[in-house]
Amino acid sequence: MPPRVLTVAGSDSGGGAGIQADLKTMLALGTHGMSVLTAVTAQNSLGVQGVWELPVEAVRAQYRSVVDDIGVQAVKTGMLASPELVEAVAELLAGTDAPAVVDPVGVSKHGDSLLAASALDAVRTKLLPAATVATPNLDEVAQLTGIQVAAEGDLRRAAAAILGFGPRWALIKGGHLPGEAVDLLTDGTEELWLRAPRHDNRHTHGTGCTLASAIAAGLAQGRTVPEAVTAAKEYVTGAIAAGFPLGGGIGPVRHGWQFS
Repeated sequence: MPPRVLTVAGSDSGGGAGIQADLKTMLALGTHGMSVLTAVTAQNSLGVQGVWELPVEAVRAQYRSVVDDIGVQAVKTGMLASPELVEAVAELLAGTDAPAVVDPVGVSKHGDSLLAASALDAVRTKLLPAATVATPNLDEVAQLTGIQVAAEGDLRRAAAAILGFGPRWALIKGGHLPGEAVDLLTDGTEELWLRAPRHDNRHTHGTGCTLASAIAAGLAQGRTVPEAVTAAKEYVTGAIAAGFPLGGGIGPVRHGWQFS
C-alpha cells in the first residue's frame, strides 16, 4: 500500500492549484492522495470568478469518512475560506495522529482573496498551533503578522513571528523576493536555508499548493521535516521550470515534469 496523504482544500476548476494540484503532486511522488473539499471556485488562468464554500458539516463528514476507514499518514490544508471552516479543520487536525502541513492560503496567484479577513484570528489561534509545518508566502506572512519582508534578512523575523503562533516548524517562502528563490525552514533552533535558481517562466500557478503537498507526501513516506522540505523544494523547482501556458493568463506548473 502506498503512503496515504489527505488534502483539505478548495477546488480549482482550471486544474492548476487547489485540490487538483495537490492530488497530482501526491500521485507524482508515489503516494495515494485523498481529498476533503472545502470550497468550489470558478477559476482559470486569468483569475477567480467565483467562490462557494461548503457547509462545515460536509467538510467534517468527508474528513471522518476518509480518516476513520482508510487512515492517513499526513494531512495538508489549503484554502479554508471562513472562520467556521478554519476552526472545524483545526479541531479535526488536533484529533488526528499524523503530521499536518498547513498552507495558510490567503490570496490566489492573481491576487484574489481566498480567506475572509474575519478568519485570520482563527488561523493564528486555532490552525497554526495544530501544524507540524506552516508554509506561508510573504503576502501571507504580512496578513498574519504585519511583517513586510523586503529582503532575505527579514526572513528570520518572519519565521519567529509565525512560530509564535505555535507550529512546530515554519517554512517562510521567499519566492517573491528578487534574485534566487530562497526559503527559510526553522523550528526556532535548527535552520535550513533552501536556495534554487530562479527560472524565467511566468507560468507558476499552483506553486504553493504543490510545495505543501510535496512536503506532506515526504512526511507520509517517513522523512523528517528537513528531509521532506528539501525534497519538496527540488520537486517544485523542477515543476516551475517546466510550467506551461494554458488559457490567456498564467499557466500552471507541470506536476509530472520528471516523467516528461
